[in-house]
Amino acid sequence: MADSELSSSDDTFVDSREETSRESKVEFSEDEENLIIRMYNLVGERWALIAGRIPGRTAEEIEKYWNSRHSTSE
Repeated sequence: MADSELSSSDDTFVDSREETSRESKVEFSEDEENLIIRMYNLVGERWALIAGRIPGRTAEEIEKYWNSRHSTSE
């Protein structure tokens, strides 16, 4: 019984890790990228406001995109 519980737990871990991997690979169209850049220049890091201008996108997706493409390493 302990083996089946462990197996179930391992499956859950793998599934959540795969989901995280898929989430990090969200693709944006060129139009979306241009809009994000323009909006960022206008309103800064107000991700929810920017996401409100792009149907189907969340503030979290926009922020992840921005940080992955435009983060500065100082």
